[in-house]
Amino acid sequence: MTVDPVGEWLDLAHQDLASAQFLLSMRPVPVEVICFHCQQAAEKFLKVVLNSSNLTIPKTHDLLVLLDLVRATDPKFGSLESPLADLNDFSVVVRYPAHLTLDETDAKKALIDAEAVRSFVLTHLKK
Repeated sequence: MTVDPVGEWLDLAHQDLASAQFLLSMRPVPVEVICFHCQQAAEKFLKVVLNSSNLTIPKTHDLLVLLDLVRATDPKFGSLESPLADLNDFSVVVRYPAHLTLDETDAKKALIDAEAVRSFVLTHLKK
């Protein structure tokens, strides 16, 4: 059986994003969990690009570090800096007590940001 690492990363990224979208319908809305899944989806979409470019995938959750590596393959990825910066803190901070004041608006914004990353990456992969 042949392993398709790019396909595996894509599947995992889509699962994180689908989970975040599904969780938005819960009451009360698990804002922190949604934001975490959005960050994870964005991280995995960036790792798809690294993998498809045959680059080493570092063990980091820092989206801006990953962006710098991805931007080296195509400077157009720089357009993702703002949504990635907004999602970046959700990898660790939301998983532990941090006294954050997030609400449903933050969860919806995280979904928009993660979907923007997905859209850009999928368009890039088709080229």
